[in-house]
Amino acid sequence: MINLQRTNSDHPDFIELVKLLDAYLAEMDGEEHAFYAQFNKLDKIKYAVIAYEDDVAVGCGAIREYSADTMEVKRMYTLPGNRGKGIASLILIELEKWTIELGYEKCILETGIRQPEAIALYKKFGYQLIPSYGQYANIANSLCFEKPLK
Repeated sequence: MINLQRTNSDHPDFIELVKLLDAYLAEMDGEEHAFYAQFNKLDKIKYAVIAYEDDVAVGCGAIREYSADTMEVKRMYTLPGNRGKGIASLILIELEKWTIELGYEKCILETGIRQPEAIALYKKFGYQLIPSYGQYANIANSLCFEKPLK
């Protein structure tokens, strides 16, 4: 059974999962990893979700304020051995619920073109492709998505 815990970026299990995520992304992104890494610092994340299976942290995700009505989904990750069990879906649903509870109207996110599983997840949950925003504008390997929640 999967249990979700709301926390923040100071939680040791979240920190460990993000280290694994960063190692995975370094392989996927290659030379572009340093560019993306600069936008994924943990110090601005107040809202994180950790998924546990039998008291073992197996996945995570987070949201952070992007604008007055928008949260940005960040740091989505599931351990490779736990993929395909719906864990990322549960995390994303929880992050969307939390976004609504906090009074925000939509979520946006960026993912890479080399992450087809992530793209499929976001499309499955109704995220629509939008022009790349902010620091991701004009970055060929970035795809940005948006989902209204209200």
